[in-house]
Amino acid sequence: MESSHVSALQMKHAGIERQLAEELNRPAPDQSMIQVLKKRKLRIKEELTHI
Repeated sequence: MESSHVSALQMKHAGIERQLAEELNRPAPDQSMIQVLKKRKLRIKEELTHI
């Protein structure tokens, strides 16, 4: 159970990382979207460290 939860969180983290990279590479990146994505990524990272 716990390993599947960790795997799911790692996949979410990687997905957010891809979204963040895409947003940063746009000609006019949306700063508010970047901020939201960074916060989500940080929450997932914090949850992974507490497991």
